[in-house]
Amino acid sequence: MENILRRIGNLHKAIDQVVDRLSIMHDSRLRCKKGCHDCCIDDLSVFEIEALNIRHFNEALLKTEIPHPKGLCAFLDNNGACRIYNQRPYVCRTQGLPLHWIEERENGTEVAMRDICPINNPGTPVENLPEDLCWKIGPFEEQLARLQYDLDKGETRRVKLRDLFAWQKNTAPD
Repeated sequence: MENILRRIGNLHKAIDQVVDRLSIMHDSRLRCKKGCHDCCIDDLSVFEIEALNIRHFNEALLKTEIPHPKGLCAFLDNNGACRIYNQRPYVCRTQGLPLHWIEERENGTEVAMRDICPINNPGTPVENLPEDLCWKIGPFEEQLARLQYDLDKGETRRVKLRDLFAWQKNTAPD
């Protein structure tokens, strides 16, 4: 378990380094601040390896606290801040940044795609940003998938964040 937690911690640190660099480069356009939770959707699922990390470092919260009401992420507090910020999953670490990915079309051609959170849209049109000024979707996801593969010996189980709260195990579904 210690090795798994160390590996996911190292991956999160590497992700944060790239996010920090991009955040500085886009400081004038990023409106995401503590309490902004427009991207904090309900029913988000993560690989089991990230769920293990959250469980390990937030045991008391998961046993004693209740999740945020349905509709938004279960880990938001009453002020819209993340209660597991230091252990937040990969997808939450990269929210708000300009995104870049490659989509393969049916005819076999590849198209470079871009997107950004609507509240961070002011500034250079995202489609005109160079690739190195965007979060490149793919490389870190592959590393995370490899960690999950190593953990599950080939399976890629996912866990809904809301399901991490222990109180739900003793209540009937709504």
